Amino acid sequence: MSFEGQPPAKMRLLRAAAELLANSAGAPVSTRQITQLAEVSAPTLYHHFGDKEGLFDAVVSAGFEEYVAGERDFAPSGQPLVDIRRMWDNHVQFGLNQPELYLVMFGNIRPESRPAIVADAEALMEEMLNKAAAAGQLSVQPREAARSILAANVGVTLMLIAEAVVDRNLDLSTMTRDAMIYAVASDQAEQNGNESSGKSSVVVAAIALNAALQSSHSDQLSSSELKLFLEWLHRISTSSTT
Repeated sequence: MSFEGQPPAKMRLLRAAAELLANSAGAPVSTRQITQLAEVSAPTLYHHFGDKEGLFDAVVSAGFEEYVAGERDFAPSGQPLVDIRRMWDNHVQFGLNQPELYLVMFGNIRPESRPAIVADAEALMEEMLNKAAAAGQLSVQPREAARSILAANVGVTLMLIAEAVVDRNLDLSTMTRDAMIYAVASDQAEQNGNESSGKSSVVVAAIALNAALQSSHSDQLSSSELKLFLEWLHRISTSSTT
């Protein structure tokens, strides 16, 4: 039940928890603070979420579902690196549209404690980068590319959130995005002619073959043969030899 003109109690609790967490600067948030801001009683919180930690888990879960929907809410272009650019832009826009929620998801980082949400977001980006690798468009491993790109994506988004709306320069996002993609892309992907990206064509081919084999679950080799072959490919693809 909700008062006229107000969202349902469950939604108010989620919004209140997200706002308080985002503004807590790492300090504890009490059940009383949440229920007062949401204008509900403590039993209402327990009814919907079990306890305060259950509510916090729901805040992050709901936020990630919305984030994933935004990252997947476009038809693949058939050009993986173009889609990575779109994923980057969706990520930034999500953060700017819902800054309190974004700060709960990506801003509450503690030393030597890597939130599961970050690993999940990296996996989402790695999924697309695997397609780029299989097409011979990466000069580094998809996992390392995903970690680097997401780290820059989060950093830019947090910087933009911290700025006054009138001072935000989205060109910063565009420049950083293109620089990061250029840094992980192969010569083939960026069409740089004879310029070298610092990786030989053998390394790029090894990365592509590695990604293709891991995604296809090939039955042409035994499990032990495939494991050994992938190990060799990994060694080649991580080599700095040009």
